[in-house]
Order: sequence, then C-alpha cells, then structure tokens
Amino acid sequence: MQMQKEVHLTGKDLTAMVQLRPQDVGKYAIVPGPRDRLDALLKKIENPVKNFTFMEYSMYTGMLEGIKITGINGGRFSTDTSITTEVMCNAGIQNIIRIGTAGALDENIKVGDLFVVDEVLRGDGVTPYYVDKNFKTVADKKISDTLYEVAKGMGLNVHRGTAWTTDALLRETREIIEAKRKEGAKAVDMVSSTILTIAQTYNIKAGSILAVSDNVITGEMGFMNPLYYMAESNLIKIALETVKKLEGK
Repeated sequence: MQMQKEVHLTGKDLTAMVQLRPQDVGKYAIVPGPRDRLDALLKKIENPVKNFTFMEYSMYTGMLEGIKITGINGGRFSTDTSITTEVMCNAGIQNIIRIGTAGALDENIKVGDLFVVDEVLRGDGVTPYYVDKNFKTVADKKISDTLYEVAKGMGLNVHRGTAWTTDALLRETREIIEAKRKEGAKAVDMVSSTILTIAQTYNIKAGSILAVSDNVITGEMGFMNPLYYMAESNLIKIALETVKKLEGK
C-alpha cells in the first residue's frame, strides 16, 4: 500500500495541530534556543499570551511599543529548528530574528563578542531535503544591517560575515575547520543554516545574531565566562531594538 499523502506531515499540518492562526502571531518573531532565554525575552514584552506549548517548545505573542511580536524557543539543533521554523512560516510571521550562540573561527573574535550572520555554509543534515547543494543560504540584508547597526550603536564588539552550521559538535576537527575557514567561515553554530534556508524557501525575511561562547581556533572555552552571559543578555536588547528600528520607531 502506498502512502496516502505526498508528504506524511507538513508544516501546515503542524501549524494546524497547535491551533495557530495568522491573527495569533506577530509580524516579527524573536527566536532563542533555550527556554530560559525565552523567559528573559518575555519579560521585555507587554502582556505576552501563550500561543501553544508543544513538546518542549512554547510560543508567546505580546506587544512592543505598539508592535505585535512573537517569541518562541525555536530549537537548538537543525532538526528541532526545522520544526519550529516551519510552524512560524506557515503561521504567517513575516520577519524572523534568531538570537543564538556561536563558536569563533577567527582568533580575533573573542568570547562575549557578537556575530551577525550574512551567509551560511550549510553543514547540517536537514537543509539537503529542502534545497540542492548549489543553493546559497543568506540572511535578509536589511535585518542583518539593522542588527549590526544596533549592536554597534550600543558600543558592543560585533562582527559579521559567513557562518558554518554543523550537526556534529564533537567532530570539529582541525582539517574540517581549516577547510571551512578557507571557504570564508568566521563562526560556527548549529541552527542558522536551517532557520535561514527554510525561511528563504517561504520568501520570509530572516536574520541571525549570535553570542560568541568559545573560540575553536585558540581553544578558549567561555561557556561559564561572565562576558558570554552579558552577550546573551545583549542579544535580547539588540533584537528588540532592531524590531523597533525596522518599524521606524
């Protein structure tokens, strides 16, 4: 017996499953990975209302100075990020801002710095199911430019350029890293490729700004460094200010 549907479960199906309608969400979505970062974001939004909780993911929508805005802990790896990104895209969110974490692939990028993603080298296992190998994954230029300008305006150390997304955190060998650096990568994460690629396939604007937690080149680990936690906090401020600036406020 053949499958009864062309695709077993689509993004549209998932969105209907969590009973999410276009009128329930904002024009903008800010997407952290961990739940605690989402909780910190929700404290900055007026009257957040829960849209849904599904497995470990939760979405809330509230207001930011008259702008309807949605927050969701949208995934920490490519597979779960693909699920939440499909939901956001099918719900009708028009602009997505990822606030995440990255490792530096440049010795001049320090723990606690920020990195705005302009382009991605796709090393995840999800996006090959969406696009072919010649597809160029890029962030929306206006969102990226605004994220960078806001961070610079706050006096923060911010870099921008190409990131590499991988699924194999524990297989970042010297050979692989040097090959990616030769292709132009300055940072590595586990989400940007997926969220930006899927958004592109839906013609939805998306950007990604990352707090630097470690440096792959020097071997520095900064996950417990106060500078990294400060950078995490700044991500939320930058994303909210970016939304306001994009709306002309």
